[in-house]
Amino acid sequence: MAELAVGSSVRARVPASSANLGPGFDSIGLALGLWDTCVATVTGEPGITVDVEGEGAADVPRDATHLVVRSMLRAWDELGATPPPGLHLSCVNEVPHGRGLGSSATAIVTGIVAAQGLLDVCRGVTDGPDLTFANNLAARLEGHPDNSSASVYGGLTLSWSDSPDDGTRTLRLHPHPEVRALVLVPATQLSTAKARSVLPTQIRHGDAALNSARAALLVQALTSHPEHLLDATREWLHQEARRDSFAASMDLVDALRGAGHAAVISGAGPSVLVLTRGDASAAVRALTSDDWTMLDPGIPETGAQVSDLTRGEDG
Repeated sequence: MAELAVGSSVRARVPASSANLGPGFDSIGLALGLWDTCVATVTGEPGITVDVEGEGAADVPRDATHLVVRSMLRAWDELGATPPPGLHLSCVNEVPHGRGLGSSATAIVTGIVAAQGLLDVCRGVTDGPDLTFANNLAARLEGHPDNSSASVYGGLTLSWSDSPDDGTRTLRLHPHPEVRALVLVPATQLSTAKARSVLPTQIRHGDAALNSARAALLVQALTSHPEHLLDATREWLHQEARRDSFAASMDLVDALRGAGHAAVISGAGPSVLVLTRGDASAAVRALTSDDWTMLDPGIPETGAQVSDLTRGEDG
């Protein structure tokens, strides 16, 4: 195994994501055009240093406990590589933290593909990161594959696994060209752990049947029949159970859906995702108070990207 040479440097760029999209709980993800960028450089001075700008800069650690660093170390361990004695990260974050937009998954994927990228520099490999490896490891580290798979591959992703030991399989789908994603972001945060802690351990068989039908319809609505988005985004598994955790978000979802907009909680919340046909931003904004920031980030066709800065390449 080639050593990670001092001066080796890569830039990793990874998009945000929204998960669940209503009935697709822990399985369906959608990439969003908000990007975290991280330049990872092997240094001659021992130790790990981290610079952070943008979202979450005031809250994240600046040492080896940073999630990107931890994910890099785990990736090198899985790949049988020895971490370099010195490492510097320079991160610029666009993905809001604690808002249900996959910030943790984005950081995990960033670390994994950056670790692969630095190894590829030393090997002289130019094929780009192994996205299958990144997808499997990110899903294990995150605990579920929906956010991380969308950040790895971009676009719309559908993921499944027979068991945690069998790895994650992901189908990359192409959203219908009319589909747009609007994101309504509140000032408040909500941790994924807290949001998941209130989920029921059992659900009614009838509710499971209803939800499975809508999950199937959701795939069709997003890829070929967007006229069914409102019906396709109704769900029975998680949003109502979490209502007390993000009451204002659920009130907004109710108001938007009542007006015919396909609104759902984004991931674990508290952001609200609205899936629209064409430009519905004015109509959505009219139903939303000034307490919410509306984003129209687009749905990127590509996911995680790595550029070799050592050779001055861009990929």
